[in-house]
Amino acid sequence: MSSPAALYESIRSEAGKVVVGNEDVLEGLTISLLTGGHVLLEGVPGVAKTTIANTFATTLGLTYSRIQMTPDMVPADVMGTNVYRQNTGEFELKQGPVFANLAVADEINRATPKTQSALLEAMQEGTVTIDDETLALPDPFMVVATQNPIEMEGVFELPEAQRDRFQLKYVVELPDHDDERELLDRYDRDPAFAAESVEPVVDMETLAAAQTAVNAVHVADPVKEYILEIVAKTRNTPEIQHGASPRATLGFLSTAKGRAAIHGREYVIPDDVKALGRPVLRHRLIRTTDAELSDTSIAEILDTIFEQVDPPGSDAEFTQAVSQAD
Repeated sequence: MSSPAALYESIRSEAGKVVVGNEDVLEGLTISLLTGGHVLLEGVPGVAKTTIANTFATTLGLTYSRIQMTPDMVPADVMGTNVYRQNTGEFELKQGPVFANLAVADEINRATPKTQSALLEAMQEGTVTIDDETLALPDPFMVVATQNPIEMEGVFELPEAQRDRFQLKYVVELPDHDDERELLDRYDRDPAFAAESVEPVVDMETLAAAQTAVNAVHVADPVKEYILEIVAKTRNTPEIQHGASPRATLGFLSTAKGRAAIHGREYVIPDDVKALGRPVLRHRLIRTTDAELSDTSIAEILDTIFEQVDPPGSDAEFTQAVSQAD
């Protein structure tokens, strides 16, 4: 099961015992796991954001922790601190929950900006500094954060610069009729079904091999130009005050390679880029005041951008061109 496609199928199949629908979210989580990114999940209460994150974490044979963010938390509650042991007369390092391969930060917008900054710095640097001592976080290290968009009191919205640290952002929507019926039937059969019923299906060796395979995925020059044109368009669209950063450009490249790999391809096609357009860009763009007043959503702006930027040929034509080049 060392191929990315087999790894993704195992995660999707096992997580599907608990998660109903939301396959795009599971796909994005797997892509970020394979490409060293972090994921932000946003949705109203009760749409299973935390369940998805915990179930995904449980399918991995790696260490994981769940951090319930609250306004009274301080950075030490997440990172850890040195604790004085009276019996030995010495200080002992007590590592915080961030020291795990996968950390689920539940309701990240309930934490204060100081605690958010500490977590996001760890995401960026891969290290934590405690009392002037710099400690490396586990490898791999991934954060899956959730947030509720409708809360107004007792929350601290992530600043734009910090949202950019997340490789992908998914909006977890309300289920459609069929998915909600499936949820009802499962709950009727077993009210206790939850992430704990899922078994680990990935180990460190398998993950490392899959990551190596993702790195080897080929990205042709026309696809790179396609990515650059999309990002440039976000910087020259009247409704956007601040467009995507170079970090978004790199995020497009790595996630497109990840998507190609989990779908069994050794090369990226334009559809990989288009499929990841919203998750890569939706949290990085800042609308102008006029766009906000006219209630023009980021999703609508992105749809327009992708309509205006022509991909390098159809996927079938591009696939044939890549095959001939090889």
